[in-house]
Amino acid sequence: MTSSHQLYLRLDAITKQFGAFVANDAITMEVQSGSIHALLGENGAGKTTLMNILCGLYRPTSGQIYLQGNPVSISSPTVAIHQGIGMIHQHFMLVPQLSVVENIILGRKLSLKLDIRQKAAEVAAMAESYGLAVDPLAIVADLPVGAQQRVEILKALYRKAKLLILDEPTAVLTPPEIERFFIVLRQLAASHHTIIFISHKLEEVISLCDRVTVLQRGKVVATLETPDTNPHELAKLMVGREVILQRQPATQAVGEIVLAAQDLQVQDDRGLPAVQGISFQIRAGEILGIAGVDGNGQRELADAIAGLRPIAQGNLSLHRNTITQWTAQQRIKQLKLGYIPEDRQKMGLIMPFSIARNLILKVFKNLPFCRRWLLQSSMINANATTAIQAFDIRATSGKLRVNQLSGGNQQKVVLARELSGQPTVIIAMQPTRGLDVGATDYVQKALFAERDRGAAILYISTELEEVMNMSDRIAILYNGRFVDILDAQTATLEHIGLLMAGGGQH
Repeated sequence: MTSSHQLYLRLDAITKQFGAFVANDAITMEVQSGSIHALLGENGAGKTTLMNILCGLYRPTSGQIYLQGNPVSISSPTVAIHQGIGMIHQHFMLVPQLSVVENIILGRKLSLKLDIRQKAAEVAAMAESYGLAVDPLAIVADLPVGAQQRVEILKALYRKAKLLILDEPTAVLTPPEIERFFIVLRQLAASHHTIIFISHKLEEVISLCDRVTVLQRGKVVATLETPDTNPHELAKLMVGREVILQRQPATQAVGEIVLAAQDLQVQDDRGLPAVQGISFQIRAGEILGIAGVDGNGQRELADAIAGLRPIAQGNLSLHRNTITQWTAQQRIKQLKLGYIPEDRQKMGLIMPFSIARNLILKVFKNLPFCRRWLLQSSMINANATTAIQAFDIRATSGKLRVNQLSGGNQQKVVLARELSGQPTVIIAMQPTRGLDVGATDYVQKALFAERDRGAAILYISTELEEVMNMSDRIAILYNGRFVDILDAQTATLEHIGLLMAGGGQH
């Protein structure tokens, strides 16, 4: 922390209501200048609403914001930028077709004679001074995720932001990118920038932040100095109950081989080899975890097993019957295949549809939801009511649109659909990405229950500790190949981390 402990931001009794619903309930919070302050809470606890008020996207129903001791009224995003407030969203707000420099200067007042080379030199100098290495003339679409995030931060700094709000900034980064990113954040704090860090990763909050404020159902429940707390206490404060952050042993022995892959080869969208000669077996009542840095063939493998992408070579069998050429529909119907995709908003849900309609996407042609080509709304709504209760989806009714739900509740809708009908095989791809500890705990317990029922589960995540907690065996994926398959009970973090980085290949 810097030596100057002046107060930079004070939120005084901020309340925000949407109709009868109170999203923020008299929130008071103080952030010191030059510090990194964490904001924690479950999905739907009111963190995003509060930050949207700071960014001028919402007006508070009541309460006052103070910046450096002065009361301010933030009536629009433009006013927020003038006040030196910049927000880096979880889903990046960049134009992929434009270059880095074009994205950074977009929306700024420019003279008629725009000299891109000169602007690029300015951006390069700024990037250098903050330790945010990025090529100003590169096209954003061609950059890896970690570099795109640096562009987002540069965009805020170019607009002279002194207060940076980071929403789930590490959700899409690899462990080495996260380490580099934290070095940058510490440098920014040392150069008198003030940072609000929203995250669900409690270990990160403890290692990076100076203080932490915890919200629960729209209210502040605690503000603590991070050296005085631990992940277990923070999890309990967020959820209001004990959360088990440890693995649950299987209740019975594994059964027969359900799904087997032999020498699978799959291509990516550009026709290049993404999965190269992968073989494995999963038994009934077993979770096979796949550990690997993002982009090593995980998505292509999952899509190929789900029937969403052709298998270029090799063989896939279910209960010893070959299903390599089966369509996705055949796999859903005859295999009872459940697929939780990595991006719930793009692949898992139809966002403008209601919860009720999202729940029947795979079975809407079948009885009882459809009779003589007509959808039976009473049955569809009854199904939604049952699922909302069974999966603890925080929604008033099944008629609510999915885009009105928090991320955790959207994920529960995907789970409710994919786990209904007792699937034989479940592919869970990043099932807890961007979820808080309470929702993560919920998703993992649901998958353990499916395992204990006898489902064969493929669990794919870039969160190494999560894969170790969830799996019976762990396959390490590097460059489209399995480097090794280890017993989860005896594998160590260090060994798997080395294999993930391509060390110790056979």
